Amino acid sequence: MTGAQLVESWLAEERTPFSGWDFSHIDGRAIEDPLPWSYLDIVRSRLMGARSLLDLGTAGGEVLSRLQDAFPPRVVATEAYEPNVGVARGRLAPLGVDVVTYEADDNGAVLPFADASFDVVISRHEAYTPSEVTRVLTPGGAFVTQQVAGDYLSALRAAFGTRGQWPHVTLANFVADLRAAGMTIELSQESRGMMTFRDVGAIVYLLHAIPWEVPGFSVQRHESVLMDLQRRLERDGALRFGTGHFVIAARKP
Repeated sequence: MTGAQLVESWLAEERTPFSGWDFSHIDGRAIEDPLPWSYLDIVRSRLMGARSLLDLGTAGGEVLSRLQDAFPPRVVATEAYEPNVGVARGRLAPLGVDVVTYEADDNGAVLPFADASFDVVISRHEAYTPSEVTRVLTPGGAFVTQQVAGDYLSALRAAFGTRGQWPHVTLANFVADLRAAGMTIELSQESRGMMTFRDVGAIVYLLHAIPWEVPGFSVQRHESVLMDLQRRLERDGALRFGTGHFVIAARKP
């Protein structure tokens, strides 16, 4: 493709709709190394005998809906990102899940629930306040969180001149914070891997879908960077950037 054709294809990616947390548009084009654990299996093991579940930051409800075979009698989800709320309600309401909107930021939030409201609280990639999680858990209740490490795709962000914004998001810090909030750690594990991009358009789609990775990203503004990535792709056959995740399971005494 000519340079002009490449730019037009990237602009088309930028215009492609994105909703919930569905990245199927770039399946096979952005390939992430698999994690050595199953978040869903870890959660399922904590749901046995539970009567209530709270999912923090459910996005479009894609992951929570996959747990419906293990749902306890009461299931509630929260979502702070407004574009996801309608998607989540459309997917989860038929499953009997109440989706509650609330305000949250990178430091978590005050949860709009009474003390000791839930037997299990889960958080997949959502910021949370450890003391709030402890507060809403019943005695003996379980908490499971899977998080994206703060240096996830840091080399990709650096290519666009963006420095890491979340250096505090590490396994050690999150374990220490939960312990300080009174929780007992049952499981903590970290995984390092790679994400492989088969075309630059997949990067455009990803950065448009999750704008906090490269604030202000656009094809027009970052055309020269995208061209540099295209040259690397043509030279190396693929673009690879480091990733990181960690998982923690904890329990309230």
